Amino acid sequence: MAAFLLGAVLLIVQPQIVPSRPTINSKAEMSSQSVQRELLKKTSQKNDFKENIHSNGSCRQLPQTIIIGVRKGGTRALLEMLSLHPDIAAAESEVHFFDWEDHYRNGLQWYINQMPFSYPHQITVEKTPAYFTSPKVPERVHNMNQSMRLLLILRDPSERVLSDYTQVFYNHMQKHKPYPSIEQFLIKDGELNVDYKAINRSLYYIHMQNWLKYFPLDHIHIVDGDKLIKDPFPEIEKVERFLTLSPQINASNFYFNKTKGFYCLRDSGRERCLHESKGRAHPQVDTRLLEKLHEYFHEPNKKFFELVGRTFDWH
Repeated sequence: MAAFLLGAVLLIVQPQIVPSRPTINSKAEMSSQSVQRELLKKTSQKNDFKENIHSNGSCRQLPQTIIIGVRKGGTRALLEMLSLHPDIAAAESEVHFFDWEDHYRNGLQWYINQMPFSYPHQITVEKTPAYFTSPKVPERVHNMNQSMRLLLILRDPSERVLSDYTQVFYNHMQKHKPYPSIEQFLIKDGELNVDYKAINRSLYYIHMQNWLKYFPLDHIHIVDGDKLIKDPFPEIEKVERFLTLSPQINASNFYFNKTKGFYCLRDSGRERCLHESKGRAHPQVDTRLLEKLHEYFHEPNKKFFELVGRTFDWH
């Protein structure tokens, strides 16, 4: 019986492991193959497989879709909205498998263990916003599954910078730790501090170029995060089509919560909203400083639009 279960799970997992892309130089290819052998070795542990099969016929499996970013772009909202679909099984926490070395060394079986139980007809989804800006991640995802469908949600880069700062600021406040004003991060020697990490994360075209080395553009669906906030249903419809899901989510699944100031979800009569940490007010920033930020992102945004063949309503 144990041998039968092992064989069944190998049929589920094995087809998703693919070799490195042939265009990578031989040295990198050898290194990638070495990593894959190690991952597969860790994956083939009999006891772990037993733990990943449920008596009701569901099992844990590698994700077929990953929400790769971007940080403070609306990834949690996107995942919660997508979870309204009965054919979606979503990992609850950010896994950080591909970007954290200590997690990646654990191998694919560890990654599978972080996934929810799902049925064969369901798509397993995980989201880790840091993936988009991590240089090593695109190749690692490609090595696991070159057919992966990727979801990327983006907002106006300037607004994303402010949200990035706001999150870190409140994290410090909750721990009763002091934190510098946003001006201290944005300005250095009287000029815009382009070394500020939050600004670098908003240079979308640089990070997108890295992903396009490994995945064709039609495998990466870009969700307009600004539109998702204002009118979520049309954006979720596009995601359903991209993932070839039957149209199950409809406009009645969303309602605007005036108290919170953003859309909440209605699922089978139950109403739920995102955590109170979402939708926090941004700090007041001097108009001239905001203009500097907008000017800085003008050219990078233009390059990004050309790269993906789309435009967005950003400053």
